[in-house]
Amino acid sequence: MISLGRRILDALGIGDRVVLELNTLGDNESRSAYRQALVSYFSARASELSEDSQRRLERNPLRIFDSKEETDQRVARDAPVFADYQNAESRRLFDRVRAGLDRLGITYRLNPQLVRGLDYYTHTAFEFVTAALGAQGTVMGGGRYDGLVEMMGGPALSGIGWAAGIERLAMLIAEPPPPPRPIAVVPIGEAAEGEALTLAEVLRNYGWAVDLGYSGNVARRMRRANSVNARVAVLIGEEEIARNVVALRDLDTGEQTEAPMDPSSSELRARLQAFYC
Repeated sequence: MISLGRRILDALGIGDRVVLELNTLGDNESRSAYRQALVSYFSARASELSEDSQRRLERNPLRIFDSKEETDQRVARDAPVFADYQNAESRRLFDRVRAGLDRLGITYRLNPQLVRGLDYYTHTAFEFVTAALGAQGTVMGGGRYDGLVEMMGGPALSGIGWAAGIERLAMLIAEPPPPPRPIAVVPIGEAAEGEALTLAEVLRNYGWAVDLGYSGNVARRMRRANSVNARVAVLIGEEEIARNVVALRDLDTGEQTEAPMDPSSSELRARLQAFYC
């Protein structure tokens, strides 16, 4: 699951902007021993904690590590370390997870204060974080949750998964390239509409984006070509049909040349391609 997340981030082009942070919350036995140690530690410094963290101390002291309050973070830095309270089975499973990441070449850093903020997590918890978004730096996070299904009325099953913040991912992704400028096919007169329809379809089959204007006079159709940011206009009128050519108007410079009308003509395709070079 971690590898899948890493692969998605790489495919989005932001893999080099995030860091995988890893922690283990152990099994129930380990967490129970650790919880007692945290209650003892935080209770002795309760006056330094925020109101939210004082309430968390009663319910789940692990959640104090999730606080963004500077005072809570300062107190949490000196809290007992969970690694000192893990039993052998919890250590063995976490070692296997780390060995698997090492085998796959997925780098990570250990963060003993990573708890994910939800009470149902067990064993591995992980987050892909970035420094590019300020305090809201987690772009993807998850882990393992044994007992969650049972807690919700189902059978005793292990579970694992993650969630990603779409908005945060979008903020990290580079600005996409602009769409290709289309070719505007402009029929002049009713007789040219059939030829224009055929030409537009064949050019699309060759991979070009084509805008075909039907309504209005030539001036209106050329305004449409400009409004869609077309690179070149292919004009077809009665005179062009008679000579079996099309007029190619460069919409950036206004220059106009001719090319064979045959859409399968390599010369026509080459002339059109030249506008995009």
